[in-house]
Amino acid sequence: MTVHVPTCTATAEDPVSRQVRTESGQREVFCGLTGIVWLHRKIQDAFFLVVGSRTCAHLIQSAAGVMIFAEPRFGTAIMEEKDLAGLTDANDELDRVVTQLLTRRPDIKLLFLVGSCPSEVIKLDLSRAALRLSQRFSPGVRILNYSGSGIETTFTQGEDACLASLVPALPAAQDETSSLLVVGSLADVVEDQFMRMFDALGIGPVAFFPPRKSTALPSVGPNTKILMAQPFLPDTVRALQERGAKRLAAPFPLGVEGTTGWLRAAADAFGVDAATFDKVTEPNRARAERALAAYKTELADRRIFFFPDSQLEIPLARFLSRELSMKLVEVGTPYLHREHLAEELKLLPAGVALTEGQDVDLQLDRCRLARPDIVVCGLGLANPLEAEGITTKWSIELVFTPIQGYEQAADLAELFARPLVRRAKLVA
Repeated sequence: MTVHVPTCTATAEDPVSRQVRTESGQREVFCGLTGIVWLHRKIQDAFFLVVGSRTCAHLIQSAAGVMIFAEPRFGTAIMEEKDLAGLTDANDELDRVVTQLLTRRPDIKLLFLVGSCPSEVIKLDLSRAALRLSQRFSPGVRILNYSGSGIETTFTQGEDACLASLVPALPAAQDETSSLLVVGSLADVVEDQFMRMFDALGIGPVAFFPPRKSTALPSVGPNTKILMAQPFLPDTVRALQERGAKRLAAPFPLGVEGTTGWLRAAADAFGVDAATFDKVTEPNRARAERALAAYKTELADRRIFFFPDSQLEIPLARFLSRELSMKLVEVGTPYLHREHLAEELKLLPAGVALTEGQDVDLQLDRCRLARPDIVVCGLGLANPLEAEGITTKWSIELVFTPIQGYEQAADLAELFARPLVRRAKLVA
């Protein structure tokens, strides 16, 4: 039996004059293993081997929606009771499984050993195992490790841990030419759109991290400029900065305003003049604004409540508030990196209720009292809230779906309009 003592404190004003409520208590979030679902699609020659339980295997299988006869680039080395009880040598078992996997799948060039709650509990040293196995299978396969354990990570932090483990493997930049490194997983179609924009602006060379192939790792050095595509990568960015790279302050590329500010940060860093920037971006901005107009009619003045889950909450709130005129009841986020989100915080409406961390019971009380038109939350809260008559949006869908850039602005708006339309039809 445990005693739960919820705490709630309000911080002093942060660098952009925002009051932030800090909560510490029971949380409702997925673990970092979930990041494998989009990472295995992005790095096309990598394999993610979770060292965990059957529960871990069921979680990833369910989240990915992979059918039993498919051959995905992830799997679980299931720890049985004898492993957890110490009746077998877990390292010997792991070596056997990895050897079997790499023999069967010679296309694998990068293997991640992913820690889970069970492997953390029995203190299985996956970093040492990765080093040992790398020496055995090098140079054909690079083997790295990171933790996706729910004890240590939440939801999107799995990507941060994965990319941070890959940073030491990035080659050092050999020349003094300035380069741009876009950090954070993006759908291939979005990546291609941004690449065309950078080419039109004359910005380059440009690389994306993670790359589509592990054999094409981008170089990094003192002349590398970092443009964050996702807000949940503090450890990765810190590791890149330790290699000499410099982060560009920018909002995140959600909606017309965010995408424009994101591209402008890169343009300013590479000396692109205002006339060229406007010429390249104006047609895309105008097209996206026309597409958003239809959804503004549906979403304007609707009240929205964000439970903390993906760390995308603040950029999403900015987009919905400023471009679709939605009313922000409360914006909760698991962690608030004030430096990385400084440009976003500046754009939020005055007096918005911001919450860092979670005490789920207290937040549920506030949500029920406010009765917002729509709630953004994890799957664990969505069904109970729907049963109470509150319309919800699954936050996990906002990570799986391409939502960045001008071309996806209307698709992002539709993700919030769709549950409201469904609710209206059900009521009718």
